[in-house]
Amino acid sequence: MKPFSFVRARTVEEATAAHAGRPGSRYLGGGTNLVDLMKLGVEQPQTLIAVDDLPLDSVDELPDGSLRVGATVSNSGLATHPLVRDRYPVLAQALLAGASGQLRNMATTGGNLLQRTRCPYFQDTAKPCNKREPGSGCGARDGVHRDHAVLGHSAQCIATHPSDLAVALAALDARVELRGAAGPRSLPVTEFHRLPGDRPDRDTEIEHGELITGVLLPPTAAGLPSAYRKARDRASYAFALASVAVVLDVRDAVVHDARIAFGGLAHRPWRALRAEQELVGGPATDDAFRRAVDAELAAALPLRDNAFKVPLARNLACDVLRRLAGAPAS
Repeated sequence: MKPFSFVRARTVEEATAAHAGRPGSRYLGGGTNLVDLMKLGVEQPQTLIAVDDLPLDSVDELPDGSLRVGATVSNSGLATHPLVRDRYPVLAQALLAGASGQLRNMATTGGNLLQRTRCPYFQDTAKPCNKREPGSGCGARDGVHRDHAVLGHSAQCIATHPSDLAVALAALDARVELRGAAGPRSLPVTEFHRLPGDRPDRDTEIEHGELITGVLLPPTAAGLPSAYRKARDRASYAFALASVAVVLDVRDAVVHDARIAFGGLAHRPWRALRAEQELVGGPATDDAFRRAVDAELAAALPLRDNAFKVPLARNLACDVLRRLAGAPAS
């Protein structure tokens, strides 16, 4: 048993002050990832700060049509919220594709974004892992890496981010709201998670003491056709080999707006900006979708055993785009 202190925060200010003032502290929401990592010995916090009692458990519509999702809203509650199901179906679909019903009841919005990779080398303290122990090496590069990254990886780390929710949020241009000692700030979801580079131990841009207080869903994507698709080894309770979230605006057979994000391919949700640029202003045809997605995936650098992810992601994305546009298969 590893001893640790426990603090139950009643306000955001109390939580952030406790975290900032205690080295080795971690926020505890639903605990669906952190507690597992503590059992494995990967995480050994000196202090746990419980945030499940904070007043961050609501979904609120703002005057401009945005939705603010509190950080402690459960994944189940968010997936079934009427405004989310009606305006942002891609988000509801992504949430329901993750984990199990029991875990979704416990997992929180903020915790989902902060969950750590399921790379087996990261989770096994007997194996080398630069993310867990900087400088120890990346065991996955020459080891078992079928599930690992094909985009944005580095010599230091080839892990993938496991969140389904984050992929949908990236396609929706959502923002993450933070609160720390310096006050509130927000970041686009696409900038919140980091690529590994030479610091794979840093998953996000969050600073010590900062707390995720919510996620802001912009009105620009509300009501547009959207969908999430996920390929995995079994039908449920499995992380993505590849996934895609798409928001698409097609009028008169022309693509007016396209937002595409891939999951399971990189260290963070991979926003497909090249593909989007290729699509906007062009025809909503199967050939155009294929060319755009191929242009994006041309940057892929697969390893020995995971090259299959590239055609898998291509087929997923093209199928979702075609279905949302109502375009015939060619």
